[in-house]
Amino acid sequence: MKRILVGLVALLVLGAGGWFGFNLYVQHRATAEVETAFERMRSGGGKASHGKITFELASRTLTIEDINVEPGQPQLANVKIAKVTAVGVSQPDDARFSADSIEVSGVEVAFSYTEPTKLKANYKIPQISARDFSGPTRADGAPLSGSIIDMYRFMLAQYATVSASSIAVPTVTVNVDAGTGNAGSGDYVYAGLSVQNVNRGKIEAAKTDRFTYSLDLAQPGKPARMTGELSGLAAYDFDATPVRAALEQQGSSDDSFHKVYRRVTANSYVVTTAPGVRVQVDGFTFDDIAIRPSKFRPAEIIALVPAEGSTPTPAQSRDIMEKVADFFEGFQIAKAEVGKQTVETPQGTGRLDAVKYDQDKIALEGLVMPLPQGRLKMESFALKSFSAAKLMRWAASLRSPGQPPSPDQMLGLFRVLEGAEIKGVVAPYKNTRQLVTIDTLSLNWGQLVGSIPSKANLVVKMVTPTDPANPAQRPLIMAGVDKLAIDLDLGAAWTESSGAFALAPATIDLGNLARAQARFALANVPRSLFTIDPVQAMSQAAQVETGAFEISLRDSGVVDLVVAQFSRMQNVSRDAARSAIVEMIRAQGEKIAGSNADTRGAVDALAGFVETPGQTLTIKLAPRAKVPLLQLMQLVQSDPESALAQFKVEASTGL
Repeated sequence: MKRILVGLVALLVLGAGGWFGFNLYVQHRATAEVETAFERMRSGGGKASHGKITFELASRTLTIEDINVEPGQPQLANVKIAKVTAVGVSQPDDARFSADSIEVSGVEVAFSYTEPTKLKANYKIPQISARDFSGPTRADGAPLSGSIIDMYRFMLAQYATVSASSIAVPTVTVNVDAGTGNAGSGDYVYAGLSVQNVNRGKIEAAKTDRFTYSLDLAQPGKPARMTGELSGLAAYDFDATPVRAALEQQGSSDDSFHKVYRRVTANSYVVTTAPGVRVQVDGFTFDDIAIRPSKFRPAEIIALVPAEGSTPTPAQSRDIMEKVADFFEGFQIAKAEVGKQTVETPQGTGRLDAVKYDQDKIALEGLVMPLPQGRLKMESFALKSFSAAKLMRWAASLRSPGQPPSPDQMLGLFRVLEGAEIKGVVAPYKNTRQLVTIDTLSLNWGQLVGSIPSKANLVVKMVTPTDPANPAQRPLIMAGVDKLAIDLDLGAAWTESSGAFALAPATIDLGNLARAQARFALANVPRSLFTIDPVQAMSQAAQVETGAFEISLRDSGVVDLVVAQFSRMQNVSRDAARSAIVEMIRAQGEKIAGSNADTRGAVDALAGFVETPGQTLTIKLAPRAKVPLLQLMQLVQSDPESALAQFKVEASTGL
């Protein structure tokens, strides 16, 4: 028995010695592998050093302390790491390694850019944790220049070689130095950063509990500071592949849209600028963010930015705007919504319930804004077929050095939008206590011929107070009319196949006064008439023929208003005034009836319209033969009776 015990002890001693010897061998090999990796960094002209290295065989735990990397390329970041601990390390081949978990502490990263402007950034990350990590043993493809685009390209290339089930970073602090006297310096803090399922350039979800910043907005002699806090920021289903394609130096010919994010959301955003100015946003959501690599070219925009301290020339500004327009053509958001926004200023508090974007329509909802005279309220404001790219191109076209924009350039705005609509406006009227209310104000256009719409529609429904300071409105005020209810619906459209142009509907309803409707048609209208060249327009207008014309007027008080005004002017009773007006109409009609017998019926209808309030007067004019529009316009000025004789006239009244 004693011999057996002695033998076991001997075996244990020998085994332990062998174990420790093997463990030392493995640790030596691990140290050699790490040193080889650091030597690769030094071979690029930089500096790379480390402190103590240990490897625990049983758990395959590798620990490296005091890492310091200063790359040879000045545009790359200097990195300091207090300690890296990797558990469950394995190396399937010379190019890659994996670990069950990695803990990194005391990380400091310093960037220094010189283009397009001088900028320094220092990151401090106390702790990083990764699970189920796999990545390369070395970083390839170092940036070719000191540009920030090359830096992003390099980082995305490395990112595409890494995978992990999760990455957690409790805190990141960033200090940015834009140089003395330049705006942009400040401090940024990220809290609760977590990433789920990283897989070679794709991320399932990335979230930040809170992001705060304090940014210098100083201008010479005007110190200012902006602070902000963004909470609950989250991004889902990120794919770096399209971004890498867009950043390629040779450019990309890929003209298709590729999704970069499925969704980006945030819970709230608060910004404070000048004293007493605070903006709060109750969350936002962006869905299906995509880019088109052939158009999404940020490097081209950065290349056009003038050097620090210089002012871009008009030509440079135009080129920048054109590139920005290309950039927007390469950027797409399927749907976006920004929640309730509150703006606090010393003048009062404004509110906007929501900003919504869906494909090509952008709308503002629930606006409340303080004004010196009171408050402006608006239910909604919408722009139809809005395109940021088209807007930028139109703005760029206006920038011609030494020349004002041409009419054709100004009309280019019609190509940017297809309409606008305002609903539910209540606003103070001048310095009075009365209010202007707009139920609907809508303008739409389309069927562009060059820059000119050949189809348009205007709808206005509003109530406005009468203005004592306006001489034209004094009769209304004297008659006790203190408000005007306006209901306008005006439409016009040209049909190229037939050459017909119609003004219909054309309706205006002055609530407590009258309602008028009109229809007007033109024939043989050529496409070439839609031009800003007045000479060409006049030559083409000679082909246009006048069509039928119809107008109806329903009396809701306008006749009594005219009678009352005439009564005051003539100092007679209202009955006498009404009779006098009727006699004047009949007398004037007798003069015209000689050249056009049809007018007698119209005169009788008009006289009856004045005699009996509350009726509807309808007058229809139909051309007896072809009536050239220009000829008719000349006759109206020189010989109105002959102009009227060109038409068959029908008139009637009815209650």
